[in-house]
Amino acid sequence: MRITVDSDRCVGAGQCVLNAPAVFDQDDDGLVTLLAEPGADQEAAAKLAGALCPSGAITVHEG
Repeated sequence: MRITVDSDRCVGAGQCVLNAPAVFDQDDDGLVTLLAEPGADQEAAAKLAGALCPSGAITVHEG
């Protein structure tokens, strides 16, 4: 699994951080930042965060 984020699309809702705090954070402007690629124990949370992102700023690439 690989995660990409598009901070230009981010609206700062924070769902990513709430669901996968070990993978995502928000910068000083409230925009998504990727802390680390998810480990096996974090993949489900990272997928959920991508699915819940209201702006589609998070893309989960399988494989």
